[in-house]
Amino acid sequence: MFILAFESSCDETSAAVVEEVDGELFVRSNIVASQIPVHRLYGGVVPEIASRAHVEVISRITREALDGAEITLSDVGLIAVTDHPGLIGALLVAVNFAKGLASANGIPLVGVDHIRGHIAAAYLAGAGEVPKPPFIALALSGGHTSIYHVKTYTDWETVGSTRDDAIGEAFDKIGRLIGLEYPAGAAFDKLASEGFRQATGTDAPTLAEYEASEAGRDPAMKLPSPALPGETLDFSFSGLKTAAINLLHHLEQTGETLPRALFAARYTALCVGAVAKKLGMAIDRYPDLPVTVAGGVAANSHLRRELSLLAKRRKIKLFIPPLPFCGDNAAMIAAQGYREYLAGNLRDSSLNASALDD
Repeated sequence: MFILAFESSCDETSAAVVEEVDGELFVRSNIVASQIPVHRLYGGVVPEIASRAHVEVISRITREALDGAEITLSDVGLIAVTDHPGLIGALLVAVNFAKGLASANGIPLVGVDHIRGHIAAAYLAGAGEVPKPPFIALALSGGHTSIYHVKTYTDWETVGSTRDDAIGEAFDKIGRLIGLEYPAGAAFDKLASEGFRQATGTDAPTLAEYEASEAGRDPAMKLPSPALPGETLDFSFSGLKTAAINLLHHLEQTGETLPRALFAARYTALCVGAVAKKLGMAIDRYPDLPVTVAGGVAANSHLRRELSLLAKRRKIKLFIPPLPFCGDNAAMIAAQGYREYLAGNLRDSSLNASALDD
């Protein structure tokens, strides 16, 4: 079966063709049209601009996806599309386009939760073993920081989440204040690497090594952890973000020079440490289950290293999608769409988009 999928929940328009062969999923094409250069002018995503940009490119990238997979629309056995959550105007572009294609060509249609799609990126074959439920899933992106107990491919329970800002948003907003272009993730990662190297003298220190260093214990850089105290698996990044803003303002008002790399290292260490702590608690709650980590922030090199060390210490399997499938893309939507199809969750022309989570 060939699955044609669409993703337009935010600032990237994507169309992909994924082929199912004996239950395995192989990416035959995955076209992503990014809007980053446009939104960078404003320091963040402008919803109306995003929606218009999706309209301009969705037909073209659909043709590119079909041509790249060397198939035609008549070969497609299933159409999958992100229907929630996201920017409502942006979502509606792909949802209505997918509905039109499905209806006109008599092709089954499924709607897909964007976050489930991120986790399903780990189901794509070609990078080795793929996870099978039950497992623990950690979704880290600009809009989400959540921990799930994945019971089956379509039955999930949220066991932890952020109560305010998401981890990706926390990096973007503070990154902008220290002079990094939107989106700040990759640049923040690189700057933090420089800070960790300055603090420890090594290129890839563990969090423990960094925290034991003089820079890691510097009271002038004291910031709160986003990991909420107690047995909860929840996070709160707003306190960290506010404290970081206050620190930056204090340095500016006193005429002190911001040690950007060391600041980025401290901020990154707190974010990564909080995620590792709560994931460790989730592993205690659901022992022996493998872990899947996905979403745009799963591309962060410091996070990947620390969670890999955590999995090794706890002797559990850790699945993280390859870097090209961490960001928003339609191949991941096809992967979850196939599971929705097997579960009988077909939709018709009444399918609508929603900005909200389930």
